[in-house]
Amino acid sequence: MQIGIFAKTFVRPTLEAVLDAVVAHGLAAVQFNLSCAGLPEMPDRIEPALSDHIRQAMAARGIGMAAVSGTFNIIHPNPVERQAGFRRLRVLAAACERLGTSIITFCTGTCNPDYLWASHPDNGSPETWREMRQAMAEALQIAAAYNVTLAFEPEVSNVVDSAQKARRLLDEMQSPHLKVTIDGANLFHRGELPRMREILDEAFVLLGEEIVLAHAKDLSRDGEAGHEAAGSGLLDYDHYLALLQASGFDGAIILHSLTEAQASGCVNFLKRKLSLL
Repeated sequence: MQIGIFAKTFVRPTLEAVLDAVVAHGLAAVQFNLSCAGLPEMPDRIEPALSDHIRQAMAARGIGMAAVSGTFNIIHPNPVERQAGFRRLRVLAAACERLGTSIITFCTGTCNPDYLWASHPDNGSPETWREMRQAMAEALQIAAAYNVTLAFEPEVSNVVDSAQKARRLLDEMQSPHLKVTIDGANLFHRGELPRMREILDEAFVLLGEEIVLAHAKDLSRDGEAGHEAAGSGLLDYDHYLALLQASGFDGAIILHSLTEAQASGCVNFLKRKLSLL
């Protein structure tokens, strides 16, 4: 397993300066965000020359693009917003080969119109599940057209808010282009922290073979939480990392929800934990 980081953790005036900061922290993998190259996260257009430049700048520094960020609200109540997201997803998927990645991070959306990572009472309804499935089918058509993988994350604030629902979605969609981003800090509904090991164990039993990317952050409580830097909260990292290893995962563990000032400490924390496996 390789330690990586959200590239946008480092706010710099140029792409090269962002990548130099990644290297300075001893890292060789990122989840890339096009904001690091002066574009919106989900742009309306990506010039081929820019994609080539990004790939070449990363290769020159020995950095791999483990994934590119492509999350948007696939069930946004405003259909104009929703269709703009799908249009931009196609733009991003078309650029992936030149960027040097085949994985786009994704999510299953929320009925909350204001914030992608906030829950809504309707998220759990059968109607919303059907709407999400229809939207996911549209997204997977795009993924198949460009031979990329959508790596969605079970997240307590989204429609797929548990490992069980993630397994259900995988089984229903039956697509080789749909895989999982696992984040141990995003799996606990209110009152579930005392069952941390049980919930983590179940997640890896259900999803272990489908994981293509792992996130590393922490949580100070359950519910809509998981916004702290890795090692600063309550997540049982020894167990989380052991489950990742036992699942056969050998990809990137991506740090996020941290400030640049916390980066060195979080990298060292993960290195220590991984050395004990």
